[in-house]
Amino acid sequence: MAIHIRHAAVATVVISLLLGGCSRSSGGGKAAQSIKPDKDRNTAPDFTLKDADGKVVRLSDYKGKVVLLNFWATWCGPCKIEIPWFMEFEQEHKDRGFAVLGISMDEDGWDAVRPFLAELRVNYRTLLGTDLVAQQYGGVDALPTTFVIDREGKIASTHVGLAPKSEYERDIQALLAPR
Repeated sequence: MAIHIRHAAVATVVISLLLGGCSRSSGGGKAAQSIKPDKDRNTAPDFTLKDADGKVVRLSDYKGKVVLLNFWATWCGPCKIEIPWFMEFEQEHKDRGFAVLGISMDEDGWDAVRPFLAELRVNYRTLLGTDLVAQQYGGVDALPTTFVIDREGKIASTHVGLAPKSEYERDIQALLAPR
């Protein structure tokens, strides 16, 4: 009986991590939101980070595009589920003014991130995050945390933890649709 209880406890932990995300610190995540009305959107904080090639990247470089900005880490199970979706979105929508930016929060830096990106053949730009950038985005407490940013550089939706692929697709389609 003790074995069954232990398996049930492990299964409960795994399910909660998949649904809730990987916590970086204490505190709960926020529920996924739908697209906010234009008047309720705040400007996404600009940042300057480097990509895997050492090139400087600013969020402001992407103004005029819809951006899916994903905070993640190589050790995060739910992140590994979402990354292939984001690769698919990048491929499907890049010609319509859409881009995915991944911000890795791995403490081991590029030593952990580069091999991970190569193994998965990630097709979108990935940056190495800092605690300062995470704080600018409200103190990213759980991974994954994803912001969908409109063409004007404003946060249209926020997803904390593993959100359904259909929610991301809905948000992207709504922001790419002609007005």
